Amino acid sequence: MLEIRREFVDAIVAHARRDHPDEACGVIAGPEGSDRPERLIPMLNAARSPTFYEFDSGDLLRLYREMGANDEVPVVIYHSHTATDAYPSRTDVSYASEPDAHYVLVSTKEPDEHQFRSYRIVDGVITEEPVKIVE
Repeated sequence: MLEIRREFVDAIVAHARRDHPDEACGVIAGPEGSDRPERLIPMLNAARSPTFYEFDSGDLLRLYREMGANDEVPVVIYHSHTATDAYPSRTDVSYASEPDAHYVLVSTKEPDEHQFRSYRIVDGVITEEPVKIVE
């Protein structure tokens, strides 16, 4: 189960709305071994695409160095789907390289509502998990 603060949910949804119609993406880092999302890092979708996302390789390298220096790991890796439901695509599964991360998807296909769902993706297997939003 993903336990996440409401402020992070609101920030992820706002990022997804702001970047719409392109997909938005980012990471929430947390202390190594904790499974606690604590530091939101919105990223640029280098692909600038409405159908897929890609982290800029330089930004991603800097992020991983920074997390390493802070004894952090990517607890949540998020992105948005702008025209489909919040379910991982084949491309999303192929990008999923962090077996301990929660993969959050937000769908912004409806202008006045959103879907916010979390998955574990390990060795190509997608498992949806409950999301507990805390204040």
